[in-house]
Amino acid sequence: MPDQFIEGIDVSSNQGQVDWEGVAGAGKAFAFARATVGGHVADSQFPTNWQGISDAGLLRGAYHFFWPLTPWREQADNFIKTVGALSPGDLAPVLDLEEAIPKSNQLKRDVWNDVPADQRLSIIRNWLDAVEQALGMRPMIYTRQNFIEPLLGDGVKALATSGLWIAHYNVAQPSTPSSWTTWTFWQYSETGNVDAVNGNVDCDRFAGSQDDLQSLTKS
Repeated sequence: MPDQFIEGIDVSSNQGQVDWEGVAGAGKAFAFARATVGGHVADSQFPTNWQGISDAGLLRGAYHFFWPLTPWREQADNFIKTVGALSPGDLAPVLDLEEAIPKSNQLKRDVWNDVPADQRLSIIRNWLDAVEQALGMRPMIYTRQNFIEPLLGDGVKALATSGLWIAHYNVAQPSTPSSWTTWTFWQYSETGNVDAVNGNVDCDRFAGSQDDLQSLTKS
């Protein structure tokens, strides 16, 4: 791993208006913005963030939060419609796989538990395949080791052809699911501070050089 990482952030409507020129001035090189959640929700800040990231000269990527009880096709169509088309220089899209807990659920119950174990991999792969076909890039996976391996068991091996964006906080190096030999992006903090962003923001690192990062973008 390099002695110094290339730094970036990821945002959603939770951050409100972001000063993207200020983010670039703070030394960030890339940013991911939430585009969609499930089959019917588009992030209210996505159009502004998507354009702002590009205008500030940062590399940009879009991610989708997967809601397991909504048909995968509706979710893929929602993401594809919201993002539109990827432009040269855009990073691969991302599928966010983590606990899905309704805000109204006082028991904090993950609704992934309502999806039979033998059906989980197929709905994930179908989303990945549909988005790749529509946007021309294989999506990456955002997750944690202690989530995705219990969720999919040996099936996680089938996802290892996608790049890995791993979330792991307060460690010198992240742990990765055994099916991946390395990580591509690392979300190392969910409580970061960047002068151009109101409140806390997720902070990320890229495992490579600027040329390596550029090589991951759409040509």
